Amino acid sequence: MKKVAIIGGGIVGSTCAYYLSKVSDDVQVTMYDYGVGQATKAAAGIISPWLSKRRNKKWYNLARYGAKTLFDIAQETNMSSDIYNQSGTIVTRDNIEDVNELYDLAVSRHAEAKTMGQVIKLTDDEVKQCIPIISHALPGVFVSGGAKIDGDKYVNKLINIAKKVNLNVVSQRVSINIDGNIIDGNGNVQHYDKIIVTTGAWMKETLSNLPFEVDVRPQKGQLIELSLNTDYNQETQDMPVLMPEGERDFIPFSNGRVIIGATHENDKGFDLEPSHEIIDDLLNSAKNVVDNISEENIIKVKIGTRAYTSDFAPYFGSVPDYDNILVGGGLGSSGLTTGPIMGKILSEIALGINRDNLEELRKPINNYIKKNN
Repeated sequence: MKKVAIIGGGIVGSTCAYYLSKVSDDVQVTMYDYGVGQATKAAAGIISPWLSKRRNKKWYNLARYGAKTLFDIAQETNMSSDIYNQSGTIVTRDNIEDVNELYDLAVSRHAEAKTMGQVIKLTDDEVKQCIPIISHALPGVFVSGGAKIDGDKYVNKLINIAKKVNLNVVSQRVSINIDGNIIDGNGNVQHYDKIIVTTGAWMKETLSNLPFEVDVRPQKGQLIELSLNTDYNQETQDMPVLMPEGERDFIPFSNGRVIIGATHENDKGFDLEPSHEIIDDLLNSAKNVVDNISEENIIKVKIGTRAYTSDFAPYFGSVPDYDNILVGGGLGSSGLTTGPIMGKILSEIALGINRDNLEELRKPINNYIKKNN
């Protein structure tokens, strides 16, 4: 039986464990997860990559496959709507010319991304009809296949499924020695056939004993959760996500709860303390969408640390000179979208399953994990 270790239990690691649980007769999986500051557990996000104007075609391919993979997982596992809800997304713009341009982009991408569903142009009044809890709106484009996801609940759902089959979870911070073996939290050497490293912004630390330069940096993300006093509390869970021009994302959940955010703070390292200045900024953004809210509406602040590379592209694959070590990371703010497909692919690589289109989805791993001179 093959022994596989996963280091890191976020969006990539948990999805990888889920797919490895489907081959339980052949694989025993151990997950090492310390968890402090993890981006996924602090994330409530939007799954809607089709309207992105990012020019990195490989990233877009990964993201659209990720949206489809996430949809498939939600169906397979009967995820409840408080974890994954395909309620649609609305992206607004200041003027109708920009709305038309956005609509044309969506239509052009529909043929190769059926998951996006219907694409509809909306007036500002129609946007408010779709999301009646908002007070101010701009015209925009509605994509019915867009979704919202609670990262923490998603991770817990998949890990709990895998634990019932072939997964053992160990709450330790571990490292990898020069021989390619795991040093656990007690200083003991643990041998595995494959080690899959998905530690996000901590990738450099996890691989610190190996002769590599790792291109990854931390980015702090903060979001706030509001409780709105509204007559629509029972309906907010199924309202579309709003991505308003010039404002923070507006993500309705159940019982009048709304997530606002998240921020992208490049100079805060691994800091996990809330910032009053940032919280005020997030609240002010919400006030531009909804009237009559204040600090009293804030019920929670979530903070996590994302991983970015210098060219903002994710990476995954085998580490140079260490065929038994696989890595996946650098997802940035699109991790909830790209993470599921990356986790699935890493599980396939670990099992020796070949996928033909990998080079459509990634740049060379040597761009991000370089051998020391």
